[in-house]
Amino acid sequence: MVKVHYKDLGLIDYKDAWDLQQSIFDSMTDQKLKNRNLPEIEQTFIQSQLFFCEHPHVYTLGKSGEMENLLLDEKGLEQREVSFYKINRGGDITYHGPGQIVGYPIFDLEQIFTDIGKYLRFLEEAMIRMLAEYGIIAGRLEGMTGAWIDVGNPLKERKICAMGVKISRWVTMHGFALNVNSDVSYFTNIIPCGIQNKGVTSMEIELGRKLDMDEVKEKIRKHMQELFSIEWV
Repeated sequence: MVKVHYKDLGLIDYKDAWDLQQSIFDSMTDQKLKNRNLPEIEQTFIQSQLFFCEHPHVYTLGKSGEMENLLLDEKGLEQREVSFYKINRGGDITYHGPGQIVGYPIFDLEQIFTDIGKYLRFLEEAMIRMLAEYGIIAGRLEGMTGAWIDVGNPLKERKICAMGVKISRWVTMHGFALNVNSDVSYFTNIIPCGIQNKGVTSMEIELGRKLDMDEVKEKIRKHMQELFSIEWV
């Protein structure tokens, strides 16, 4: 089993978490580039990481996103005390805020498996299995990433977990955002992931009660450990 370092960063500014990710990502990819010129016996690898956190209210726009999907101007952002960043992950626009579990796996997939599609499906599967433990039936929507509720009913389909990643030299960054006790009204100021006519939900909405965030995190880690065959350190 591959050993992965886990840390809960708590409530952290989005830019601070992004800078932390980028620093580790750059170190890992740089070291892998150096390894190409070294005999196998001399090669070294930087340990994969997983960070969980929450962010103050923020909208992030992926490199393939459209500014038109942000429905607030600068003044509107200030009035609602929401930050905004254009970032280097895939995907369009999304929201992060308190009550949402954001997961940032910085994994060296060459130490796990070299299959980007499988990586995304395993992240989704970890969410689907965790939600099932609470009696929430989630699934996948064809052609889209993340975990969805009421799949197959176009009038009710709604997203509960968004995903967007960056991968270079088989190293990953960014990740997933699971709405646990989130204030989903913030999603009304954007077109989430650029998808029209699809709703957004949270575990709290689906169950009618607030959830213990630490309990949910442990269940996610359990399913990630099983799926990715990793050991937390």
